[in-house]
Amino acid sequence: MSNFTRPLVSSMLSPAVQLVMQDFNTSSTTFATFVVSIFVLGFACGPLLLAPLSELYGRVLIYNITNVLFLCFTIGCALSQDQSMLLGFRFLSGFAGVATITIGSGTIADVMPREKRGKAVSIWSVGTILGPMVGPIIGGYVTEVLGWRWVFWVISIVVGVVSIFAFAVLRETYPVVLLERKAARLRKETGNPNYRSKLASNITPRELFKRSIMRPTKLLLCCPIVTVMCTYVAVLYGILYLLFATYSFVFKEVYGYSTFAAGLVFLAGGIGTLAGLLYIAKFSDRNLKRRAAAGKTVAPEDRLPLIITLPGALTFPMGLFLYGWTVEYQVHWIVPQIGTAITGFGSILIFVGIQTYLIDAFEGYAASVVGANAVLRGTAGALLPLSGLQLYEALGWGWGNSLLGFLTLAFAPVPLIIGCYGARFRNSPHNQIQL
Repeated sequence: MSNFTRPLVSSMLSPAVQLVMQDFNTSSTTFATFVVSIFVLGFACGPLLLAPLSELYGRVLIYNITNVLFLCFTIGCALSQDQSMLLGFRFLSGFAGVATITIGSGTIADVMPREKRGKAVSIWSVGTILGPMVGPIIGGYVTEVLGWRWVFWVISIVVGVVSIFAFAVLRETYPVVLLERKAARLRKETGNPNYRSKLASNITPRELFKRSIMRPTKLLLCCPIVTVMCTYVAVLYGILYLLFATYSFVFKEVYGYSTFAAGLVFLAGGIGTLAGLLYIAKFSDRNLKRRAAAGKTVAPEDRLPLIITLPGALTFPMGLFLYGWTVEYQVHWIVPQIGTAITGFGSILIFVGIQTYLIDAFEGYAASVVGANAVLRGTAGALLPLSGLQLYEALGWGWGNSLLGFLTLAFAPVPLIIGCYGARFRNSPHNQIQL
């Protein structure tokens, strides 16, 4: 549930942007897009701190603290009296809210065997991907009936209930922390100082903290596979948020939709995403189970079979081309909606495929590598939408979306190449870094 509400907030405000601008007496198009995307900028910054802290102090402590902070910052959004106050609280709520997304992958790595992770990550990703698409539908309805501030009050109520439930039921899963706690308990009970966790590090707590904080950045900058894969995800994610930030403007301007109806256009992308989740849940673990049953070695690269990577890499740009040119020529609204559904289908195949690969390839540091992914992804998701309206003004709906489609096609070979040669890259002496 937490994994659904956080991304939900990222786009839930989209249909209400024009009303927010009226309330704050501004006509700035930069504010119109930034008030949506600054939440995702918080998503980009949060993992640099929260992911390594979860590998230092455990998952549950970070979950509970960030749940409370997210609730407080969301209430701050509801009470905002000017642009800067709303932008500030939106950023902070994104910073705290990303914890469940970043650390959730680590929890899956803690409790699920490798051959079952594909399905687990697919289910876990439902909220992450579906949230931004369902958000505008709920936001459009709430805004029309109760006003834009109630978008945040509704989320605050839901988050409050979820946080209480989390305090009651969540238990620690990170093996390093669990074994260290057990060793500490035995030292206290027996008086024997020699009890130590087999996963314990011999370095000082200060050095351990420094290494943990630097780990996501080091993975992103010093490990070529992580850099390339995360860049591809960031490009797709940034384009998705550019679309989210402009859907309402497009369908209000071209098709004359109301605020609520403009929110409904996100439903098609959600349907495409769900179809993609069902597809990847079926095929992601199948290859690994077959190899394991045959006694063959299972490698992280088995997460990137052609049956997943090829459809994902091709359907995303296909959807952009269809959406852009049918809006350009004002074809019946159902056709561009089909385009957004195809884009949603392709995006989830790439997102889940790459994320599961990274979790398997860096199993002991799953939260950090997903945190590195979230940093680049969130930065693109926050900044790329700022150019959306200007892009369409300069090139039109057709060529504007075609430019984005050609950009994603340039990255299409990435998962195919990593699927074939990833093990060689990972095992190369030049790619070995101290984490």
